[in-house]
Amino acid sequence: MAGQTLYDKLWNSHVVSQRDDGSCLIYIDRHLLHEVTSPQAFAGLELANRAPWRLSANIATPDHNVPTVKKERSKGVIGIKDEISRLQVLTLDENCAKFDIAEFTINDGRQGIVHVVGPEQGLVLPGMTVVCGDSHTATHGALGCLAHGIGTSEVEHVLATQCLVQQKSKNMQIRVNGQLGEGVTAKDVVMAIIAKIGTAGGTGYAIEFAGQVFEEMSMEGRMTVCNMAIEAGARVGMIAVDQTTIDYVKDRPYAPKGEQWEQAVAYWRTLYSDDDAVFDAVIEIDGSQIAPQVSWGTSPEMVVDVTDRVPTPQMAQDETQQEGWLRAYEYMGLQAGQPVTDIKLDRVFIGSCTNSRIEDLRSAAAVIKGRKVADTVKEAIVVAGSGQVKQQAEAEGLDKLFIEAGFEWREPGCSMCLAMNADKLEPKEHCASTSNRNFEGRQGNGGRTHLVSPAMAAAAALAGHFVDVREF
Repeated sequence: MAGQTLYDKLWNSHVVSQRDDGSCLIYIDRHLLHEVTSPQAFAGLELANRAPWRLSANIATPDHNVPTVKKERSKGVIGIKDEISRLQVLTLDENCAKFDIAEFTINDGRQGIVHVVGPEQGLVLPGMTVVCGDSHTATHGALGCLAHGIGTSEVEHVLATQCLVQQKSKNMQIRVNGQLGEGVTAKDVVMAIIAKIGTAGGTGYAIEFAGQVFEEMSMEGRMTVCNMAIEAGARVGMIAVDQTTIDYVKDRPYAPKGEQWEQAVAYWRTLYSDDDAVFDAVIEIDGSQIAPQVSWGTSPEMVVDVTDRVPTPQMAQDETQQEGWLRAYEYMGLQAGQPVTDIKLDRVFIGSCTNSRIEDLRSAAAVIKGRKVADTVKEAIVVAGSGQVKQQAEAEGLDKLFIEAGFEWREPGCSMCLAMNADKLEPKEHCASTSNRNFEGRQGNGGRTHLVSPAMAAAAALAGHFVDVREF
C-alpha cells in the first residue's frame, strides 16, 4: 500500500463518517470567527434555539471593518464611522457575549487580522482542522494543518455541530528547490507559482508546498505562501511540520504545556508526506530563477518580474487570455509592452493577512531606513496584522523608521486589503500593495492594485514608481 500524503493523514484522522457518494463528515478542531460572515450564522442558531457544540473550539476577533486611524480607533466600536461596518462589529460583540464565545475585541491588545492572531496565539496548532468564514484561512496550513475557508451557512453548521460535510480534494505537490536570490521573498515565490500555474491551476487540489526553499523558509514566510494558495485556485495550502514549525509554536499562549507539549510534539513530527506517497500532480520550480515580482493586471496570475515589461497581446496563450489582458490594460491604465518600472504610484499599502507580520515589517523597514517617501506618493501606510505585532515593532523602533520616512503608522486590521473599511483607493489610483488580490475594485471602486512584497512596496514608496529592490 502506498504511503500517505500530509493531506491524506490530516483528512483521514478527522473523518467522522463517509457517505456512499464519497462525501465525508469532518470534525473541526478550531473555528475562527470575524464580524463579516458570522452575523447570519449566529442568527440561525438563535432561530433554531441551538447552542454552539463546543465553546472552546471557537475564537473571534473583528478585523475587516475596524478603523486603523488612531483617533477613530481609540473610541472603540462607536468610532467606526460607516453605519454598516459599525453594526457588524457591534453584532459580533453582542453574539460572542450572548453565546459565551471568547473574543479579542476592537481594542484588546490581542486583536488583529484573524489569520495573524490564530497562529501567534497558538490557537492554531499542527494537525488541526481549521475553518473560518474567509477564503484566506488557507494561511494556517503553514503549520501543517488542514485549513480552509467556509461560507456563512457552513459557519452556522460548524458552530452547531463542530463538523462539516466535505468532498476530498486531489493531491498536488509544488516543489521549489534551489537558493532564493537576495531580495527575493516568500511573496515573490508564491506570486511566481501563480504566474506559472494560473489562478485555476490548483482547482480541485489540496496543495502541499515542498522542497529546499520552503524547508529553509521562516514560519512567517510559509504563512504568506499558504495564504495565497487560494489565489492559485486551491482551497487548501500546507507545509509539512519540521523543527521550524515546532519552535514557532512553543510557548504560545494557547499552546500545550508540560507533558501535553511533549505528547503533541511526538504526534506533530509524523505530519509530513511519506516518501512513497503518490500525488495526483507535481509541479517543480527552480527557486534560483525567481526574481522580485509585480502584478500588472487584474488577476493574481497577471504577474511579471520587476525587470520585465507589461506583456503584449501577442504573448497570450489563447484568445480568452488575450481578451482578459486587453480588459486589464484598459482598467489598469497601462500600455502593452511598457516597462514595469515606468508604473507610477499614488499610494503604498504594507499590511493584510498576507504580509503584516513582524518579519514583513522588518524587511520593509530595512529598505526605507534613512530615506524618504517620494513627494509624488499621496499616501503610504503600514498596518500591523495584530496588536502584538504592532507592539513588537514599536519595541524594535520600526514605527519610528516608518514615520521618519513619511509613512503613516496605523492600528491593526485588514485595512486597505479590501474596500470594506475607511482605507480605500480613489478611482484610477495605482497602489503598490502587499495584499493578496488585485481584482477590479478590490481596494476601492476604480482602484488599481499591484501586488508586491513588503520590501518591494517600501522601495516603490521611496522612488514613486516600481524599482528592483535588489538595487537597494
